[in-house]
Order: sequence, then C-alpha cells, then structure tokens
Amino acid sequence: MTDPTLLIRLAEDDDDFLLSLVPRLVDFTLPAWRRRHECIEGIRDDLHRHLEDQPANNFLFVAEDADGERVGFIELQKTQDFFTGRTNCHINNVVVVPRHEGRGVGKALMTHAEQWAREHHCALVTLAAFPGNERALAMYASCGYGTDLLRLVKPVR
Repeated sequence: MTDPTLLIRLAEDDDDFLLSLVPRLVDFTLPAWRRRHECIEGIRDDLHRHLEDQPANNFLFVAEDADGERVGFIELQKTQDFFTGRTNCHINNVVVVPRHEGRGVGKALMTHAEQWAREHHCALVTLAAFPGNERALAMYASCGYGTDLLRLVKPVR
C-alpha cells in the first residue's frame, strides 16, 4: 500500500528539479570502466529528453509529500520480454531526496511501479542496479526483488 501522505503524479515539463538528483544515482563505487561524469550526463540527457518529448512507453512519476514538496521520482518504461514476448515494466531510475531517505518514499515509489504494472497488464517489473549501490540493492530485496539475469561486462579498449 502506498503511503497516504504522498502524492505520486506524472511529471510535468517544469519538474526539472529531478535533474539535480541525478548524481545520487551514481553516489557509490562504480565499476572501473564506468566514469561518473559520463553516467551523470547520460542519465540527465535521458531525463531531459523525457521531460521535453514525453516518449511513448516511458512514464516519469514525481512523489510529493503532504506539503507539496517534491521528494523523489521514478521512471518506468514498458518493455517486451525477450523470452516470452509479454509486456514488462522496467524501472529506469528511482531516487529519493536525501533528507527524505528512510521515510518510506522509495518503497512507496516501488509500490507505485508495481500497481502501475498491474494496471497496464505487465508480467514482470524489472530493474538494473550497479553492484556498488548497496543501499538500493537492500531496498529492492526488501521489496521482494530477486536476480533474474546477470549482465557481465568486459571492456575491450
């Protein structure tokens, strides 16, 4: 059940506050072949594109507290399962404003994603996370997420 004191709504084109939260998405030890500034730039570009163009099958939601303060966001994408062809809901990004961490905002956003996925007849909710993002991995596990596939990488430069 979603926290009743939170309003989770579709993002609007003036919700660019979420661009300021992007560094939190890589605020941990990254794999050696990843450069923090490249990750930040890529995520910002994706979110900026979303705010301006609102691409099909991509949905960006903002969480607001009872005072109307924006406290986090989640980006969902409808995808097609490689194995079954069924529709899935992929969580591209989820982030909470630092001073609201530990207050259930992240879990409320995850619950929202699951409810949204059910309403849109998705078979699975998927996400990817860097192994160094221990805080997020712990939250995902507490929400019932488990490993499906492992993406292995080898730089060739």
